[in-house]
Amino acid sequence: MMKMRRVGIDFAQSRNTRRRIWIAAQRLRIVGRAARRCQLFDCARCASGCYPNARRGLAKPSSHGSYLAMDIEPVDRGVPISASSAADSGGIGGLLLTFDREYAPLIARREEYDPDAFLRLIGLADRAGLPLGKFLMEIACDTNFDLLAYRIALLTMLDYTSPGYIFHPIEIDDGRIAIVAIGSGFEGSGDPKVVSRRFQYKMDRLLSLDESMRTEIPGFDRAGQIGYYAECVLGGLHGVDVDDLALGFHADGDWARDLAAHLGPIAAGERERFLEATSLDAAQYGERFSSNRTASLVSLLKLAGVV
Repeated sequence: MMKMRRVGIDFAQSRNTRRRIWIAAQRLRIVGRAARRCQLFDCARCASGCYPNARRGLAKPSSHGSYLAMDIEPVDRGVPISASSAADSGGIGGLLLTFDREYAPLIARREEYDPDAFLRLIGLADRAGLPLGKFLMEIACDTNFDLLAYRIALLTMLDYTSPGYIFHPIEIDDGRIAIVAIGSGFEGSGDPKVVSRRFQYKMDRLLSLDESMRTEIPGFDRAGQIGYYAECVLGGLHGVDVDDLALGFHADGDWARDLAAHLGPIAAGERERFLEATSLDAAQYGERFSSNRTASLVSLLKLAGVV
């Protein structure tokens, strides 16, 4: 199953009033209720349209192996990241998945976030009479979307912060608010006593695959890093925009053949695994996902023998 850095989670009321969790695609051992593509961009607009404000790269040391996991950052830190379900709206691509609320502790654990603290956060939103996304958006607005100030505000409320990932709100263009898991930053977790993983490993910026291979992390698993990156690129098989991840790989380039060697085998059966993980049937999948692929992705898939 594809693995990408998270686009969002939100608790939204369904028709039968059960709350749902929205979270971006990743390798959770949970079955989702629905899925659709989205694009991440900023909310600043001008006559020429919407300018991308989200970028992703390898930065946060993984809790699942000795390699770096994806992280997301705003290009302009004073502008909030937002998302659109419209195709080709610019920015980086991702998925929105729906999960039942009962999976909240598992999702928190997956993000290296204390499950009890996450449930306390949901409880605070409930008592405020707000969906979790809206509750977090009010905090983000109050802190002018400053990531460190936002983490400090959550720490004040929960007496907890995470060294791994922290949940942030993202507004979708259909009016809902999702949640994205962003790494507890190099500039701090919000609590001086809790050292963020990025600061611990001196990850002060997002890295490409090639750059990650030159890191000096003790016990760094190069094969694990390439395998993880290959799973991120799998999103492109579903029409998700991963051009930012696929660019720069040529047949004779560094790591391209190693990446292709990992990508080929895991691409087999990906569509079936994706349908099972998202609870979509073939008709729903056809309505929500596209077979369109960028030239850079097609080149990499050809090298992997996928197309």
